[in-house]
This record gives sequence, structure tokens and C-alpha cells, in this order.
Amino acid sequence: MRYMLLIYGPDVEPMPLDDPSAAEALAPWNEYTKWLIDNGLYVAGEQLAPTTSATNVRVQHGQRLVTDGPFAETKEVLGGYYIVECDDLDTALEAAARCPGAQTGTMEVRPLVGMAADPAAQGHAN
Repeated sequence: MRYMLLIYGPDVEPMPLDDPSAAEALAPWNEYTKWLIDNGLYVAGEQLAPTTSATNVRVQHGQRLVTDGPFAETKEVLGGYYIVECDDLDTALEAAARCPGAQTGTMEVRPLVGMAADPAAQGHAN
């Protein structure tokens, strides 16, 4: 079963990789990602840009509305995610607890629901 580990924490600017302290700051994240890979759990993962770079889209009365910035002001924001393949929820919870983000914020563990394949992609277009 695939789970998404959503990492919530303070809204911070990503550290430039050429910053001398970047390697030290990224070390726990690199070690965690390596642990996921070594244990056969890793599927994907990315850090998100800060909420100031977000764009929101809504459709109301058939009209697309686009606004900049976060939808709502909160103390913790979605800062990144991992997708893991686990045998059960307990394994996913263990993986979330080991994430460096659990030390400074909140980890949300959510099962992914498999979507039916796109019929057009299978040559069954209407």
C-alpha cells in the first residue's frame, strides 16, 4: 500500500545549496531518504517552495479565479512530502516518526487511493 507522508512545519525559504551551512542542514534529510531507500520504502519525495510562491485556482459560476499566495494563514504549512510503499499502516507510521520533519512540525500519514487507469491511455478512447 502506498502512503503519502505530508510534512507540515514553519513556512521557510529553502536554503540555497551553495550556502556553507546547507550540507549540515540537509544531512538529516539525506540520511532519512537513504534509510527509506535502503528499507525499500521510498517511492518519491520533494520539498515544496514557500507558500509565497503558491497560486490558487478556483472555478466559480464557470469562471476561473486565480489568486497568489496561500489560501489561508496558518502556523504550519505543507512544506514537502514523501510517498512510501509499506506493508501496513504501522510501517508507514514508523517511517513518518523517523522523518526529520516530525521533530519540528507535524507529519500527516495518508493512504493513497489507486485511481483507475485512463481509458484513453489504454487505447480505449471514446
